[in-house]
Amino acid sequence: MLQAKRTVVFDLDGTLADTSADLLAAANACFSDLGHGPMLTDADRLTAFHGGRAMLRLGFSRLGTVQEAMIDAQYPRLLAAYADAIDTHTRLYPGAVSALEALAARGFILSVCTNKPAGLAETLLARLGVRGMFGAMIGADTLPTRKPDAAPYIASVVQAGGVVGQSMLVGDTETDRKTGLAAGVPVALVTFGPEGQGIARLEPEALLHHFDDLPELAERVIP
Repeated sequence: MLQAKRTVVFDLDGTLADTSADLLAAANACFSDLGHGPMLTDADRLTAFHGGRAMLRLGFSRLGTVQEAMIDAQYPRLLAAYADAIDTHTRLYPGAVSALEALAARGFILSVCTNKPAGLAETLLARLGVRGMFGAMIGADTLPTRKPDAAPYIASVVQAGGVVGQSMLVGDTETDRKTGLAAGVPVALVTFGPEGQGIARLEPEALLHHFDDLPELAERVIP
């Protein structure tokens, strides 16, 4: 009975799927509308995984001015541009679907906890064909707080029918590492994201080099 409640919670952007190209394109659409050329490139993938406001802030900094009012004004435009082309380039990372299927076959509950707005996350997961594999999906605006606060993570476990003390988070950024610490759960950080092996600097409980390794890693890491 206890094993049936073990839960693996996934971040979305940079963990389950490489969404960076579509995110960067949405931010660049804002700058193009303002009469500037593209301000962000593929080298800014890590910033893309920190969200729309982070991308806008970086772009405006390259123009020599950063005002929160400007970011606030452009953020809805970025979301609209992203929604219009949410899966043009986005793909699940290799082995993701097989890993999800293998975890489910072993009795693990699966869930998503992301700082992407919930509506966009739901759309993307559906477009990628995997929404039905997750028992819950908590987005940036589902609750009053977002990661690295522990509440969204806890909700993603509980709403899926799991137990927080028998769960783990799979992510790709410092935000995910801090979320795990806040919730008191182990974290596996992927090394196939923009930081590569450098993510080891955050000293997570585990590193995930390929999704093929996740089922055995989860068996080992979750108490």
